[in-house]
Amino acid sequence: MASREEILRALEDVIDPELGRSVIELDMVRDVFVEGARVGVTIALTVPGCPLRASFQEQVDRALLPLDGVDEVELAFDVMSPEEKAALTARLRGGVSERTPGISVDAGTRVLAVASGKGGVGKSSLAANLAAAFSELGQRTGVLDADVYGYSIPHMLGIHQRPVSVDDGERAMIVPPVRGDLKVMSIGFFLDENTPVMWRGPMLHRALEQFLSDVHWGELDTLVVDMPPGTGDVAISLGQLLPRAEAIVVTTPHRASQQVAVRAAQMARKTNMRLLGVVENMAYLTREDGSREELFGAGGGEALAAEVEAPLLGRIPFDPRLGALADEGEPIVLAEPEAEVSRAIASLAETVAATRREEGVGIVKPLPLVRS
Repeated sequence: MASREEILRALEDVIDPELGRSVIELDMVRDVFVEGARVGVTIALTVPGCPLRASFQEQVDRALLPLDGVDEVELAFDVMSPEEKAALTARLRGGVSERTPGISVDAGTRVLAVASGKGGVGKSSLAANLAAAFSELGQRTGVLDADVYGYSIPHMLGIHQRPVSVDDGERAMIVPPVRGDLKVMSIGFFLDENTPVMWRGPMLHRALEQFLSDVHWGELDTLVVDMPPGTGDVAISLGQLLPRAEAIVVTTPHRASQQVAVRAAQMARKTNMRLLGVVENMAYLTREDGSREELFGAGGGEALAAEVEAPLLGRIPFDPRLGALADEGEPIVLAEPEAEVSRAIASLAETVAATRREEGVGIVKPLPLVRS
């Protein structure tokens, strides 16, 4: 028969999928009982009806059934009291109660702001797939959908669960929903489906500041931020609220798109973001015979890179399946990793990941130029 101490040690391997830490470390195990070969465990959740209960069941079974003398595992759930939520919040914040301005990520997290001069260039779908590609590289990755007027990341990643508020008091902490290993946050989670955001600039700035500082991202290697298009109030506010951010500007081959994208690059620099480089999206369509057709013109990416004096990081081909899969909540880099567009996005992620960034220094390894 397994002892209570053996069971608690085994439960250290059970990880809360949203908080990313052990249920033992977070003091979520409320009760353990042993009756012969039957073991019962009660886990206290932050909210009732947690959509990730199945993950807990699988992990608990995997942790306890291999123990000698354990043939049956019963898992029950309870809900944390307000006092337990407050203690959990303090534990997650590391005992720091005072709010720090800007986004609440560790200083070692790389923040990549995906921006564009205008809408319709595929910025959001590229951001979602780029984040998935980083996760496939083994990086702990988060996605922040900051396109408040055109939020779409939850839909593209197939996330329907709501964020969890760990503490209902003044110091509430928002735990982002997850898809696999990806942590995702969007203003769309807090609105009814397709509800328009009808806020003016100052109101949005205050809401964004609170929104960003109250999200618990945990330990991330990379945070991909889907910026709103253009250079309006929201984009400027985000530039001020994203410390140490690096900007990737997305354009299409069309010269008109390129000319507008210049403003996004200039805004990134004026808000003290480092301009990492340019991505030319929907660069060409590859036909069945292997030939390429430039549907939206040519040269926009190279012209933009030259004008803003930044590298052209990648040319992403046009593929209708990318949009079709996004409508189904599936990033194409996960659903069809061998597709040409998936390989191009994976290559872009590898190019960015291969660069090293240091505080106050920025890019210290030259980025390769991509030529057609």
